[in-house]
Amino acid sequence: MSRFVDRVVATAGASDRGVSTGEPGNLVRTTWAQVHEQARAVAGGLVGHGLAPGDAVAVLAAAPASIGPAVQAVWLAGGSVTMLHQPTPRSDLALWAEDTVRVLNMIGSKLVLLGEPFDQLGPVLEQHGIGYRLVTDLGSGTPLESFVEVDEDAPALLQLTSGSTADPKAVRITHGNLLENITAMGRRAELDPANDIMVSWLPMFHDMGMVGFYTTPMAFGIELVKVTPVEFLTAPLLWAKLISDYRGTITAAPNFAYALLGRRLSGVDNDDEYDLSTLRIALNGAEPIDEKAVAAFVAAGARFHMPAECVFPAYGMAEGTLAISFASPMIGLRLDHVNAVALEEENKAVPVPADTPEADRRTFAILGPPLDGFEARIVSTSTGEVRGPREVGEIQVKGASVTPGYLTVDGPLATQDEEGWLSTGDLGYLVDGEIVICGRAKDVIILAGRNIYPTDIERAATSVDGVRAGNAVAVRLDAGTRRERFAVVVESRFANDAEKVKTLRKEIGARVFEAVNARPSAVLVLTAGTLPKTPSGKLRRAAAGEQLAESIRDAAS
Repeated sequence: MSRFVDRVVATAGASDRGVSTGEPGNLVRTTWAQVHEQARAVAGGLVGHGLAPGDAVAVLAAAPASIGPAVQAVWLAGGSVTMLHQPTPRSDLALWAEDTVRVLNMIGSKLVLLGEPFDQLGPVLEQHGIGYRLVTDLGSGTPLESFVEVDEDAPALLQLTSGSTADPKAVRITHGNLLENITAMGRRAELDPANDIMVSWLPMFHDMGMVGFYTTPMAFGIELVKVTPVEFLTAPLLWAKLISDYRGTITAAPNFAYALLGRRLSGVDNDDEYDLSTLRIALNGAEPIDEKAVAAFVAAGARFHMPAECVFPAYGMAEGTLAISFASPMIGLRLDHVNAVALEEENKAVPVPADTPEADRRTFAILGPPLDGFEARIVSTSTGEVRGPREVGEIQVKGASVTPGYLTVDGPLATQDEEGWLSTGDLGYLVDGEIVICGRAKDVIILAGRNIYPTDIERAATSVDGVRAGNAVAVRLDAGTRRERFAVVVESRFANDAEKVKTLRKEIGARVFEAVNARPSAVLVLTAGTLPKTPSGKLRRAAAGEQLAESIRDAAS
């Protein structure tokens, strides 16, 4: 077995910790030892049905109680796991199946494991010639006695990226990558299996949900409370209730979720409704950190005894297995305030006082130093030369957690250069060895020699009353030309009210101009649920520009 599988098996044999699923209506607690026994049975079924070492297996399930044993079973049987993007109630199942076939062909998989609530999709898969097995059926077989040996370089997880499902790409995460990254995360986060309790609603088809909030507690033997994203989005205060009821110490989410929870907590009448005093890590990652949203979350949580210091900024990506940098626990959110002109015109992060007018400064979260085993550097986007402290450029990383490559529809693709450096596509800088992210290189808007970051535009837009929090995108127009401009697209509950839309457009334009000293060519107001998002819920700026190009042109005219 790989060292990673060794760790999982050893923990199952020694730990009395486990995972609680099914909250709030159908609670089931399963120890990690019991998850392992279930996985052995599923692994026996997989091997009995012909799974060979190195085979790729796709998993389609939402219920953590189905996913956990299925994923571990594939690893015990020597295979690799791909969590498929899940269809929604609004999905065209025929199109979804066509995209799924592309993914399966890309990863070389002939088998899909179906679990709740997707175990009824067997006929749809059959219509498209996709082989499948139900996790429940495989789990009734003879447990696998001898686990399949694999190398450290063997793929354990083929993590689908957040791009178009019609043109898929998977990050090839090895057994060695997994063990290195979860070990480094555990060390920096000071994980304590005897006392920590992790609470998560994150989707397990996303790397933060799969690696951070299932694989890590399973490998370390940490108590986990796991619900689904649908359960959280249906009742956001369930998240706070679970932390309170289970005395949760660690949780994680993208920035938008903390903003949502903060708003809901502020509306709770009873100060004794929740007790969040045990929370020591509220990891904030996967999208840009908005300091105003964090401040609102901290203020709302204070009523329920949540320590402000629990806010835990992080930087990561699937290409680094999961985490690249963490702050230290219980130091809270630290901000770097820099001169706007120097940043936008000279690519330098010149510090300024926090009370500098917003129009003259930009503010970024400090995301901690690289985890053990990582190196990070900043290089010029034009020359490739290594840049110094507080000089902005593309972030490159290397280390034992960095994936060796992608799988694409056109074949394998290397991720590292000849020296082992991975170009992340993120722009940022280093402050005393700690990473600061400014934005994605492909999204930066260039106006009259200034580099304007879309997050600054989007934060300004969402500060306008009536704009849905976390649902604004800045779209580049005529990118790369002398006529480069930008539009702002937002979602609002007032989208069908012509007079209110007119007012919103005016206020958004003014607020954006105040923030970045540039006026949008167009402001488009849409109904809720219109903006394209990745399967993990992040807004897709480029896709928004493509899908809404005609509407943006009409609004600009």
